[in-house]
Amino acid sequence: MAKTRPRKRYTEDQRATILSVAQREGLTATEVKKRFGVTPVTYYSWRKKTGVAGRRGQAIRVAGGNAALSSQVRTEVRSRVRQILPAIVRGEVSSYLNTLFSSGRGRRRARV
Repeated sequence: MAKTRPRKRYTEDQRATILSVAQREGLTATEVKKRFGVTPVTYYSWRKKTGVAGRRGQAIRVAGGNAALSSQVRTEVRSRVRQILPAIVRGEVSSYLNTLFSSGRGRRRARV
């Protein structure tokens, strides 16, 4: 039978400290585990819950004070996608139809 360790609990202050150090020093999840003993899954869970996302400690706050900015960016992206998507779809469909009907494969012309 495998030995199990008792589960370690971290206070909010400890979590905040670990996250800020990891962000400031650009630590990876593996480095956080070596330095603080926090598993990568736990570390990523904390980051997600606090709204800190990004690679190697690059902070991108989605929640909180930047909610208005996030909403504005989302609206702008949707607007731009709605503008360009019809042209992309038209081009793809035209290309597909051209390959189907202009290649002459599989169809013989009826003799008159």
